[in-house]
Amino acid sequence: MTIEAERPKQPRAVRRDARRNRELLVSAAREAFAAQGLNAPLDEIARRAGVGNATLYRHFPTRADLVEEVFHGALADTVTAGDAARGGEDAWRALAGYLAAVFASLAADRGTNDLMTTGISGVRSLDAVHARNRETLDLLIGRAQRQGTMRQDVTTEDLLFSLAALGRAVPALTDTAPQAWRRYLTLFLDGLRTADTPATALPAPGLTTEELADVLSSLGPHRTQAAPLHGDNGQAPGSVHGP
Repeated sequence: MTIEAERPKQPRAVRRDARRNRELLVSAAREAFAAQGLNAPLDEIARRAGVGNATLYRHFPTRADLVEEVFHGALADTVTAGDAARGGEDAWRALAGYLAAVFASLAADRGTNDLMTTGISGVRSLDAVHARNRETLDLLIGRAQRQGTMRQDVTTEDLLFSLAALGRAVPALTDTAPQAWRRYLTLFLDGLRTADTPATALPAPGLTTEELADVLSSLGPHRTQAAPLHGDNGQAPGSVHGP
């Protein structure tokens, strides 16, 4: 056997190392985004992964590229939940179940919350998810109104705006009372129902005076929006989207 044949195949080793570094970066980013939201510092993500900033930018030239890699599975799950809701015969029940599933993901992960409740650009699959979500809400609202379970003057924009506003409060609620968001989502949805529809039993206790103070403290003063996704010096996110 020649000396050349005994040498390790460097290109294959490099590919393995690159793949491993990419996996470490995605795992570190998932943890950081879940805990801190999409404005988690990129240098902290690189440090968690045990690599340098240059390695991070080699794999993910923009923050948007990293966000896309981390969240494309969650975005696909949202579409799947919406498609399942479209098949429900009872439009109101389907809508309530769909939104409960979406809000559960907002409560579990601050990065998902940022992604679904703020207008950000550069995440390729997000625009498609928002468009699909809007179609789902259009369909379910129209069907519920025809079935007589939702008031006739509710629009899709009403729902998208209100859901985005409530969604932004979910992390603060979750830190103080983990299931409280279920109560406030139920109260909001009941306000959209027709007058002759029975009220829904509230699924969680109300906040105490102390808990409310904690939530309000977490909500303000206004926090900085999620960091721009085209690198840390790019343009700020744009318009608000509902979950």
